Amino acid sequence: MGTRKAPFANEEFYHVFNRGVDKRIIFTNRYDIERFFKSMIEFNVIDPIGSLYENSRRQCGGSTATLSEKLVNILAYCLNPNHYHLILEQLVDGGISEFMKRIGGYTWYFNNKYERNGALFQGRFKAIHIDSNEYLLHASSYVNLNDHVHQLGGSIATTVKLVESKSSWGEYIDTRIKGICEKEIILGQFKNVGEYKEFALSSLESILQRKEELKDFRGLLLE
Repeated sequence: MGTRKAPFANEEFYHVFNRGVDKRIIFTNRYDIERFFKSMIEFNVIDPIGSLYENSRRQCGGSTATLSEKLVNILAYCLNPNHYHLILEQLVDGGISEFMKRIGGYTWYFNNKYERNGALFQGRFKAIHIDSNEYLLHASSYVNLNDHVHQLGGSIATTVKLVESKSSWGEYIDTRIKGICEKEIILGQFKNVGEYKEFALSSLESILQRKEELKDFRGLLLE
């Protein structure tokens, strides 16, 4: 499994990730993370909404937004201080590319807020095709628990711990949280949430122990 070369296909799963240019911080505080997270929700529609500001003004004005078909299903995510991971299923032609283009507008927000210029991310986002169910299950564990990976001794410098991460792990293990993920694609393969939790923690431990050997996961580590 290598980095994407072919176009994205509908009803296929992809691990999408990127990090700050020169490994720089991309989320300096909780507000930054929530701003990026909000864009993941509001831009995931076929019908354009303009900017988050414009969409917010329409909502405040009492206009009723029509339901729109989604571009992608989000299966899992982790937003870390200097990089992010997503697992996406493309639902419509060009869905992933359009979704990533829209949330890439975060660069404008960040540069405007912190009075900087230039690229924020390390080039175009990376994407790996998840071409088996086994890979999907293990990738979900890795992404859901990616913040734990780095707390367990990853090579990220101490300075990136200025703000905690935000991941979909809570959505998976707490049934009271509705969240934004299509969790049933993963959880439906287990007897209950507890069984998935046990699998995910075991899978993560195995990945960490074997990460030097796992060629398929080199792109996941972003170290």
